[in-house]
Amino acid sequence: MDFALSDTERAIRDTARDFITREVMPLEQELLRRERAHRPGLEHSELRELQLKARKFGFWGLATPEEYGGMDLPAVTQSLIWTELGRSFVPFRFGGEADNILFHANDEQKREYLVPTIEGERRSCFAITEPGAGSDAANIKLSARRDGDDWVLNGEKTFITGGHDADFAIVIAVTDREKGARHGGATAFLVDRSMGWRSEFIQTMGEGGPASLVFDDVRVPGRNILGEPGQGFSLGMEWIGKGRYIIPSHAVGIAERALSMAIDYANTRETFGAKIGTNQAIQWMIADSETELEAARWLILRAAWTVEQGMDPRHASSMAKLYGAGMVNRVVDRVLQIHGGMGYTRELPIERWYRQVRLYRIFEGTDEMQRLIISRDLLRGYTKLGGHLA
Repeated sequence: MDFALSDTERAIRDTARDFITREVMPLEQELLRRERAHRPGLEHSELRELQLKARKFGFWGLATPEEYGGMDLPAVTQSLIWTELGRSFVPFRFGGEADNILFHANDEQKREYLVPTIEGERRSCFAITEPGAGSDAANIKLSARRDGDDWVLNGEKTFITGGHDADFAIVIAVTDREKGARHGGATAFLVDRSMGWRSEFIQTMGEGGPASLVFDDVRVPGRNILGEPGQGFSLGMEWIGKGRYIIPSHAVGIAERALSMAIDYANTRETFGAKIGTNQAIQWMIADSETELEAARWLILRAAWTVEQGMDPRHASSMAKLYGAGMVNRVVDRVLQIHGGMGYTRELPIERWYRQVRLYRIFEGTDEMQRLIISRDLLRGYTKLGGHLA
């Protein structure tokens, strides 16, 4: 059994690491300085400039098919790159991406929405969550009523990532209440902001924030249905499932960087005439963090490998997300404790991570939903103990 990365995987990973180290990390102190002054960390234009610089490196559209100018990388390689992105707290992402379900668009929609999004000319958001439908996504209420060739949307979406900046939204709406969202009663729509919806920014404990989207008799042309009528819920689940191994991959990068800071600090900080790394309490926090990091790393890579093999990835991805999200929260908490009072200040990024990673246990499937999926798969016999080795 070979656990080594291939030469190609290692080369791409190292190139991404080099770019993050040389181009992204030098911006960290300026970002912290701006945030301490209660200003936005980095402007969209600054992040866009980084994306274009990365494009010259060859990094553009990690998951985007080659026909659209992307790299179309395998899932394991994507996981490795997202880990590298996690090493810096600068909110940088490689460009050339679009929501995975946008590839279900027809030719006209691809020209109007997909291609401009890949090129960074348009900004999208995905809207399924509602005030009364979070984990229970099938309980959505936002309605779409047919009126001639158009559809009229009414209702509200909430906690929509990027919703305050997007110029169009992929909206999952109820089109047949009797069928219910899960059984063909929901449809996905491409809805331009210019069609009349408005966004309301939601302040959170982290930097930045999601938005509520309000639809009040928003008229959408029938040609703006994404996919087929009644396909909305399945498209929504496809969108959500995409992040199940990406989110914990990012978490591994955060935990690795944070733990390396703790190790450096433990080897230099002195109390009572000795380095704090000589204290068993500190040693155990470092040891527990490294052990959990290694366990998370392999759960996540196995989930990505499952995607590459064309196997059903839901069980493996749920375990990866559940454990990875919990791991990074525990590691960052220990790292803050090791740094003591300095860890609690905004001079270092630790307290920023502390607030950021708490979200990882909630969005795109809460811990509780992952546990439900994992246990249900076993109890109903959908999978066996031991996974693909069983």
